[in-house]
Amino acid sequence: MLSGAWLARATWGLPSAIGARRVHITPYAAGSPRYRDRRFHNSDPSSSYVPGRGEKGQQNMFVSLVTERGKGKPQRPIPLAPPIAPVDAGELAVTWYGHSSVLVEVDGYRVLADPVWSNRVSPSSVVGPARLHPTPVELTDLPQVDAIVISHDHYDHLDKATVQKLAAAQSAPFVVPLGIGAHLRKWRVPEDRIIELDWDEQTNIGGLTVTCTEARHFSGRGLTRDSTQWASWAFAGPVRRVFFGGDTGYTPKFAEIGRNYGPFDLTLLPVGAYDVRWPDIHMNPEEAVTAHIDLTASGIFVPIHWATFNLAFHPWSEPIVRLHAAAQDVGVQVAVPMPGQRIDGTRTLHDDRWWARLG
Repeated sequence: MLSGAWLARATWGLPSAIGARRVHITPYAAGSPRYRDRRFHNSDPSSSYVPGRGEKGQQNMFVSLVTERGKGKPQRPIPLAPPIAPVDAGELAVTWYGHSSVLVEVDGYRVLADPVWSNRVSPSSVVGPARLHPTPVELTDLPQVDAIVISHDHYDHLDKATVQKLAAAQSAPFVVPLGIGAHLRKWRVPEDRIIELDWDEQTNIGGLTVTCTEARHFSGRGLTRDSTQWASWAFAGPVRRVFFGGDTGYTPKFAEIGRNYGPFDLTLLPVGAYDVRWPDIHMNPEEAVTAHIDLTASGIFVPIHWATFNLAFHPWSEPIVRLHAAAQDVGVQVAVPMPGQRIDGTRTLHDDRWWARLG
């Protein structure tokens, strides 16, 4: 039986961690043409769950939880690379901290995207998916950035503790999709540091243009399902361009984004947490390769959204094995950093395949 002390610890601070209530979100969301019937909508008809898909179907979901989730972690520890942060931001580089947390360098500007430093992606510090590896650097050791960008408000992409620490340690604005500013306000982020954008809206930070672009997903942190917008992002400097996918299913809109805001020198696209039971809102690795080709005629593909939190039923390294095979078939250049590793897109890339040694 669970003790009262454990329950108290598991539920401590839940209302604050969950974020803003719908009544505080709606004024910032309701003006969007994509907001109807008190919720945001994808351009493509989408479902977050398709019952009965695949061999197991909905009736065996609990069997899957028991028999398949054990494949979601490696036999040996995931290695960490000592983070390298040059004094000046580079021309084209990315440091992957795990899952979708990345530091992007574009023409001398730095953008921190989807930072999550907590041990669990949950409103509770006691229950919920836990990290497969430590964070490779302390938040306070990050260099000063020019923007902090969020793709959507799911717990594995928006974390209260991380936001509050960054608000204190950094001076950069938070650039977020419509409605997410309500969460930040609840967590005491100053109003003048919040920039909310709808799809195809942009803001300029010096010589860097940050554009909110379409994604195919959903949102919610409790009773606020789809009340905030979800997005991908385009970062464009005077010369270089980077696309950040956050978390998304495949959509033909990627080709339109590539035409309007690309071609991109580097794409960061999710490759994990896919399943036949939710095909609309999480890309599989082969779809991610197609998305990359839609976005750029060349460019480097850096995979995200894998190897940090066990959020699906596939083996932990399957996304990268499938990604390499699909990319090789069509000549897409893939760079797979270990957590903490900085990839310089202006230099020759070396394929270490570090994940293959972990079992």
